[in-house]
Amino acid sequence: MTTSVAPTASRRLPLSVIIPFAAPGLPIAGILLVVAVYLPRFYVSLGVRFVDVGVAILLVRLIDMWLDPFIGLAMDRTRTPIGRYRPWMLAGVPVIVLGLFMLLLPAGKVDALRLVIWLLVAYAGYSMINLSLAAWSTVIAGAYNERSRLWGWTQGLAVFGSIALLLVLPLVTHGRVALGKGSSMPTIGWILIVAMPAAALLCALLTPEKIVQAARRPRFRPSEYWAAVSRPSMRRIIFADLALTLGPGTTAPLYVYFFHDAKGFSIAHVGFLLIFYIGAGLVGSPFWGSVARSFGKHRTLQIACIAYGVTQTILMAIPRVYPGYHLLDGLPTALGMFSVGFCASAFVLLIRAMVSDVADEVRLEQGQDLTSLLFSMVTTTSKIGVAITVTAVFPVLQMAGYNGKEGAVNTHDAIFALEMCYLFAPIVLVFVGGAMFFGYGLDAHRHGAIRQALEARDALPSLDGAEETLVGPMPGDPVAPAAE
Repeated sequence: MTTSVAPTASRRLPLSVIIPFAAPGLPIAGILLVVAVYLPRFYVSLGVRFVDVGVAILLVRLIDMWLDPFIGLAMDRTRTPIGRYRPWMLAGVPVIVLGLFMLLLPAGKVDALRLVIWLLVAYAGYSMINLSLAAWSTVIAGAYNERSRLWGWTQGLAVFGSIALLLVLPLVTHGRVALGKGSSMPTIGWILIVAMPAAALLCALLTPEKIVQAARRPRFRPSEYWAAVSRPSMRRIIFADLALTLGPGTTAPLYVYFFHDAKGFSIAHVGFLLIFYIGAGLVGSPFWGSVARSFGKHRTLQIACIAYGVTQTILMAIPRVYPGYHLLDGLPTALGMFSVGFCASAFVLLIRAMVSDVADEVRLEQGQDLTSLLFSMVTTTSKIGVAITVTAVFPVLQMAGYNGKEGAVNTHDAIFALEMCYLFAPIVLVFVGGAMFFGYGLDAHRHGAIRQALEARDALPSLDGAEETLVGPMPGDPVAPAAE
C-alpha cells in the first residue's frame, strides 16, 4: 500500500475523477426510471390488479426502509484494504442484477408475491450501491461549493443514461424496443443487467478513496447516532427530502396514464415527452449547482421549489391533443415538461450535497465519521416517499373505476380522478419541502469554519496510531515514498 497525501478540501475535482465516479449513475437512473414509471404498469398489464401492485410496493418499502440505516451503520464501521465504500458498491451489483432479471424477465406465474420478493432483492442491491456512492462523494469533494458541482455532474450524467433508454434505444431498434411496451421489458432488462456491472467496475478502478486505518474500531453508541440524525440541520433535511420525494414522485406512477388518457398522446409520444422532463436535468443539474455557489444550497433549493410550483401549474393548464394531432401540437406540452424537469433536477443534488455538510459538522462535534448513517436517512425517506405515492394513488384510481390495462376505455369521471391525483399533491408537497429551510444555519460561511477546524485537527499527529492512505488515483496529488 502506498501512503499518499489526502486530497485537499479546496481542490477543484478533475473530470477524470468525476466521470468514473458518476458512471454507475447511468444504469442506476435507467433502473429507477423503469421501476418507478413502467414496472407498476407492466405488472398491471400482466394481470395483477391495481390495488395488489400498490400493496406489494408498500410492503416492499415497509421492509426496505429499515435496510438503509443498518447498511449505513455497517458501512461506517467497515475497514478494508480497498476502502470503506468500494466493497459495498461492488457487493451490491450481483444483488441488483438478480432482482432485475427476475422482475423484468418473468417466467411462470406472475403475481403480487413475485413482485414483492424480487423487488425487495433489487432494492437491497440498489441500497448498497446508492448509499456507498452517496457517502463516497463526501470523501471525494470536501469544499462546500465543490460538492454542489460534483452532484450536478453526477445527476447530469444519470440523466444521460435515462435519455439513452428513452430515445436512443427506440431509434436503433426502429421502434421495436421502447419503454412503455410490455414486450420490450425483457430486452431493456438485459441492457441494464449488462450495463450495471460494467459501470461499477469503471468506478471501482478509477475513483480514489481516502482510508483511515485506525488502531481501534469505531464506537458503537446509539446515543451518539441519535444525536447525529436528530440535530436540527439533519431534521430539516430529512423532512424536506420526504416532501420533495413525495411531490414529483406522485406523478411517476401516473405519468403514462395521465399523458395517454388525459392529455391524448399516443404511448410512443408519451415516452417522447418524458425525454424532455428527464433531459432537462442535463441543463438543470449544472445550472442549480452553479446557482448554489452564489446563493447557497438551501436558498437555491427554495428558489427551485417556487419555480416548480409555477411550471407544474402551467403544464396542467396546457390543453390536451386529439386524435389526428400533429407532433408539433405537442410542443407546448414538451416545453412544459422540460420546465418542470429543469426545476425538479435541483432537489436531489442539493439535498445530498447538504447531507455531506452535516456529516462534516457531526465529525467535528462528535469525533465520529457517521457519513453513511446520515445518508441512509435521506435514502430511506426517498424510499418511503415512493411507496406512499404508489400506495395512495393506485387505490384511488381503482375506486374511481379507472382501468389501467392497455387499450381500455375509461369514463370521464375516471379520467377526472386521474387528473386530480396528478395535479394537487406535487405542488403542495414541494412547497412544504422548501419551507423546511427557513432559518437553516449550515451555510457556506458556517461550513467553511467547520472545514478549517477539521483540517487543522486532521493535521495533528494521531493519538491512536491511525494511518491515512489513499486508494485509487487522484490526479495531481503528490505521493510519498512507499511505506516500509
